Amino acid sequence: MKRSRPPSRTRPSARTGSRPRSRSRSRSLNVRALVALAVMAASVAIALTMPVRLGLDLRGGTQIVLETKSTDTTKADREATDRTVEVLRGRIDALGVAEPTIVRSGENRVVVELPGVQDPKQAADVLGRTAQLTVHSVLGPAEKPADAAEGKTEAAKDGERVLPDESGQSLRLKDATLTGQDVKGADARFDQQGGAGWHVTVDFKDSGGDRWAQVTGEAACHPAGDPQRRVAIVLDNKIISSPQVDPSVACGAGITGGSTQITGSFDDAEARELALLVKGGALPVPVETIEQRTIGATLGDEAINAGAWAAVIGTALTALFIIVVYRLMGALATVALLCYGLISYAALAAVGATLTLPGLAGFVLAIGMAVDANVLVFERAREEQAARTRPSTRSALTAGFRSAFSAIADSNITTLIAAALLFFLASGPVKGFGVTLGIGVLASMVSALVITRVLAEFAASRPAVFRRPRITGISSTGPVRDALLRRNPFLMRRPRRWLAASLVVLVVAGSGILVRGLNFGIEFTGGRLIEYSTATQVDPERARDALADAGFPRAVVQSSGDGDLTVRTEELTDAEAATVTKAVAELGGETEKVRDELIGPSLGEELRRDALIALGLALAAQLAYLAARFRLLFGTAAVGALAHDVVILVGVFAWLGKPIDGVFLAALLTVIGYSVNDSVVLFDRVRELLGKERKAPFDRLTNDAILQTLPRTVNTGMGAVLILASLAILADDSLTDFALALLIGVVVGTYSSVFTASPLAVELHGRDAGTRPARRGGGKGRGTAKPGKPDRQTPASRTERQEVP
Repeated sequence: MKRSRPPSRTRPSARTGSRPRSRSRSRSLNVRALVALAVMAASVAIALTMPVRLGLDLRGGTQIVLETKSTDTTKADREATDRTVEVLRGRIDALGVAEPTIVRSGENRVVVELPGVQDPKQAADVLGRTAQLTVHSVLGPAEKPADAAEGKTEAAKDGERVLPDESGQSLRLKDATLTGQDVKGADARFDQQGGAGWHVTVDFKDSGGDRWAQVTGEAACHPAGDPQRRVAIVLDNKIISSPQVDPSVACGAGITGGSTQITGSFDDAEARELALLVKGGALPVPVETIEQRTIGATLGDEAINAGAWAAVIGTALTALFIIVVYRLMGALATVALLCYGLISYAALAAVGATLTLPGLAGFVLAIGMAVDANVLVFERAREEQAARTRPSTRSALTAGFRSAFSAIADSNITTLIAAALLFFLASGPVKGFGVTLGIGVLASMVSALVITRVLAEFAASRPAVFRRPRITGISSTGPVRDALLRRNPFLMRRPRRWLAASLVVLVVAGSGILVRGLNFGIEFTGGRLIEYSTATQVDPERARDALADAGFPRAVVQSSGDGDLTVRTEELTDAEAATVTKAVAELGGETEKVRDELIGPSLGEELRRDALIALGLALAAQLAYLAARFRLLFGTAAVGALAHDVVILVGVFAWLGKPIDGVFLAALLTVIGYSVNDSVVLFDRVRELLGKERKAPFDRLTNDAILQTLPRTVNTGMGAVLILASLAILADDSLTDFALALLIGVVVGTYSSVFTASPLAVELHGRDAGTRPARRGGGKGRGTAKPGKPDRQTPASRTERQEVP
């Protein structure tokens, strides 16, 4: 019987079917390339036209934080503080400081930055005066200086007061005739024609002009030279000027016209300061200096140079490492890292952020985060390439970017949470670190997901690369993954042993907090810290004895930097600080004050409270995000590992006697955001494996996830260590502890993600299931079922593959 031939069917060829996909892929690459070019063009334009504003710790100057205080009649609320800012801005402008900054911070604080001002005493005096300006008729001299105290008592009865004039002579003053509210303005002017030199012109409002004519008319009735012919201008119970009424003014007529001139032997500085005090008007409420920082210009220049060298060398070492590991893809990632630097700089300039010394460290640290995203993509591309029989490099890269996106997004969001907490809860330079870190994280995502992808896909589609797939660096799985595939260790066989080991490390490190205690910096205790650079090196013990003899037995003296000396005491007045400087100068010869920080006790207590709040919020925010993004079990395990990392880091610093200050808080919160990245990547892989093998044992799936993500963890850790080691060795002395804290955090965080978070998740899962995790023998896992190992295959480096377009 003749068999019937089945009807013929037409099938599209593989080449025909691939054309739409090829066109779509090419279109996507073109769109990304246009986006990358637009971002780079905008970054170049911004970088060339908008310079980044440097903080005072980099360019030198003084920062003063003032706090407004309520009175019986006026509450120090937001409105009163805003009016205070306007009055202070006028005073600062009259000081002639270039590019000053004055902003309200919170409800009742004002932050004043004065670049280039190395002696803040004069500025603090001018800014801190309440400026209660009044004008008085002079009743005559006090009979004797002792009458001053008695006169003040009588002043409460009959409105009179006794105050010393500019020369120290005590004068009896009548009750105030005018106040600062009657003054319209005042200017310092130089009379070239009349030869009067510098003088101050004062303009009065309508009613003020009439009262000025009245008080000067009364004074003009007394003969020239008589003290009663003078008019006293009083500011904050101090006579700042008491001019004689000119002989040309007639008795009873006074000076009319609504303006007057105050003449005397003024130089330009004295005339400007008098005009400033007269026209500045009264502050609505009194102010108190609660924080004051002064950084020498030399110290700022050294910090910039050291930070720049740390960035260059750290980036070069990191680039060399990823080029060795990933070859061509690593070289392209290095180009993307350079683009990241440009994008971050342009973003800082565009948003008007201030680059501080910790911010410079954040800028360098974000380079390591940009490397992290590239490593995640390349390791996933290696896995995709190894899992296919006839793969192409470009298709593996595309799958790698797609698979790694969720892990990259989650790990960067956790770091952004830490950066946001720093921005909202920290102050001063540490706030700048939060801004720089946040911008760096966003820029690193653009660098890795857009620029690196454009460069990598373009290179992978070149015929020369297509014919030589080994130069891409992703055609083999790499030595770390090959070794893990050969040994296949079952690390999660006994999770409680790892938890016990973590507990031992936790107890040993944490006991330092109880045994040694925490060495809080002045940010948290209040007080004054002064750093000196001396001509000859001073032994701290000798300096400590000299300060004890000078009346400061509790002063803490330490060496810092290259032969510098740091003195930390309780809150000092400027006169007491001058005594400390004199004592140091007697030992070290020519002495320069390179740093001066003053923190009030109330601010120190507040900063301590804010630090604890920031730490608690950081852990709670990480838990909430991970629980929402993954599940509560993973979030609890990750936050448990984070608490483990925090206690160890704080304990190590306690054992070493390192200061717990604002910079350490920045490092601690960064460690929280940075070390959780490993846990996020690991649990992201566990979640992926759970989706494929829902019935597989959880401990086996977790073990498989550890082995699959460990190459990424090792390579990322190496990149971060190279960056942080450069900071620790080359950066400014104040950043050494910062880099040390981050180095400890990276090491502990890498360990805890594998040996604390993972076994904790296994134990919690076993309790949720109502049973303990199943235990299986088999040495290191050989000869056992491995349902959670979907991608176990012969290592890519041992097989020959044919690349297909």
